[in-house]
Amino acid sequence: MELRRGVPSGSEARVAELYWEAFGRKLGAALGPPDRARAFLAAHVHADRGLVALVGGEVAGVAGYRLGGHALIGGGARDVLSAYGTVRGLPRVALLALMERRGAPGELLMDGIAVDAGQRGAGIGGLLLREVAAVAADAACHHVRLDVIDVNPRARALYERHGYTAVRTQRTPWLRRLMGFGAVTTMHRPVTPADSARRVQEAP
Repeated sequence: MELRRGVPSGSEARVAELYWEAFGRKLGAALGPPDRARAFLAAHVHADRGLVALVGGEVAGVAGYRLGGHALIGGGARDVLSAYGTVRGLPRVALLALMERRGAPGELLMDGIAVDAGQRGAGIGGLLLREVAAVAADAACHHVRLDVIDVNPRARALYERHGYTAVRTQRTPWLRRLMGFGAVTTMHRPVTPADSARRVQEAP
C-alpha cells in the first residue's frame, strides 16, 4: 500500500466513486441520481486537497480536507445550475448550502474519508487520519475538525481511536427523512509536534 498527498491525475472518477459510496445517502437529494452525481463530483475534484491510499496502483481510500478556502470537492451554485438546469438546480443549491461548512483560523476541516468496501479493516482509514494530522501540522493549524452523523457510529469509533473528541452535537431532525440522519457531532483533534514528523510522496 502506498500513501500519497494529492489525487493522482486520472483518478478523479475513482475518487468520486468512493465519495458517492460513502456519502451518497447524505448527498443523494442534492446531487442524485448516482451517475450524474458521480460525474459532478469527478468534475470538481481539487487534487491538492486530498490524500489517497493506493493498493495495486488503484485508489483504495481517500481523505479530503478544507484549507485556505478550498476543499477536495468543489463546485459552487453556478456549477450546480449548469449541470442540473435552473429549475432542478435551485433546490439542489439550497440543500448543498445546508451542508456547507467553513473552517476557522488555525483549523483544518476534514471534508470526508472514504475507503473501498473490499479494503476496510486493513488500516487504511487510520493511515489517512494520521496523514491528515501531518498536513494540519505543516499548515501550522492548531487542531483538525470533522463532523460525523449519528447513523455512522463506526466512523465515530474510528475517529475516537485516533484522538478525536466530541465538542458539540447539533440535532437536525428535519433532515432525517431527506438525508437520512438526525444529528451531527463536531469532533476535534489537537495537532502536536509529533504530527509533523510524517511525510509521504506528493502525487504527480
